[in-house]
Amino acid sequence: MCHVFASTDPALFEPVTRSVRVAGVVTSLRLEAAFWRIVDDIARASDMSTGRFLSSLHDEVVELRGEVGNFASLLRVIALRWVSGEVTGVADPSVFARGWVEARVAGEA
Repeated sequence: MCHVFASTDPALFEPVTRSVRVAGVVTSLRLEAAFWRIVDDIARASDMSTGRFLSSLHDEVVELRGEVGNFASLLRVIALRWVSGEVTGVADPSVFARGWVEARVAGEA
């Protein structure tokens, strides 16, 4: 069983830093490549660019809680909830795997 996890493509856990505008301020967010892929998928499913999704999410969290706290950690948890089907209602982690393979073939990853 551990071999399945141990053989994970290192590109999936490579840290990727993106410069984004959140709450009118340009900042950097660092997530593993696998999490960025999921965040991009969530943004697409919401008919938004990733930047707009991140900004909207940040604003909504501030409205609900008064502060965001650790935004990168929030994004990781949201990504896990999305992939697990907790948010979408359809647990299909293979959707992510297919997207990753397609991106690798296209040279995007």
